[in-house]
Amino acid sequence: MTGLRIAVAEDSVLLREGLVRILEFHGHHVVVQAGTAPELLAALARTKCDLVITDVRMPPGNTDEGLRAALRLRTAQPALPVLVLSQYVEQTYAAELLSSDSAGVGYLLKDRLGDIDALTDAIRRVASGGTVIDPQVIRQLLARNRERPTVARLSAREREVLGHMAQGASNAAIAAQLSVTEAAVAKHIGNIFAKLELPSAPDTHRRVLAVLTYLRESP
Repeated sequence: MTGLRIAVAEDSVLLREGLVRILEFHGHHVVVQAGTAPELLAALARTKCDLVITDVRMPPGNTDEGLRAALRLRTAQPALPVLVLSQYVEQTYAAELLSSDSAGVGYLLKDRLGDIDALTDAIRRVASGGTVIDPQVIRQLLARNRERPTVARLSAREREVLGHMAQGASNAAIAAQLSVTEAAVAKHIGNIFAKLELPSAPDTHRRVLAVLTYLRESP
């Protein structure tokens, strides 16, 4: 997939320029370059793009401004693909981004930027509506969830629904693909959470944990 209009938000000028060069070399068009989260939001209020690539930690506070900007953009445009980059594995941030039932999100460690094939594949998958989770993030999230029951407990239909969830499909998209109502999909997802023993809790993102269980057990 080439020719995407991409917004890049990264406060490190060196890293931002390097990323822009990689993207343009592969046929994409960088239509926004931002060094702060407010700059990103202001630019995208005027300019349309096909994909946003943003760092988690950005000025002015250098905490989670990049992630907050991404979530704000997703609220306004649920179909906008967003690929978030992070220097370290920050489980809370990863889970918050990936807990949405919308498609087209990704969370990668910056170490992956040295692997051009992995980066371009992540861009292609996220831009196409898929979900990309850095393998190290998966390992750390699964470490907290290793004793959970397996997908073998699920019915064939529930496994099918979970498979679509793992591809980043929203409830509406799953309903359309399976020719059922959204209420039926919601019921299946509720059954999945129950059978995988994923209770609702303020610090628990059940959709993410269910998908990670599926990915762990997929061949």
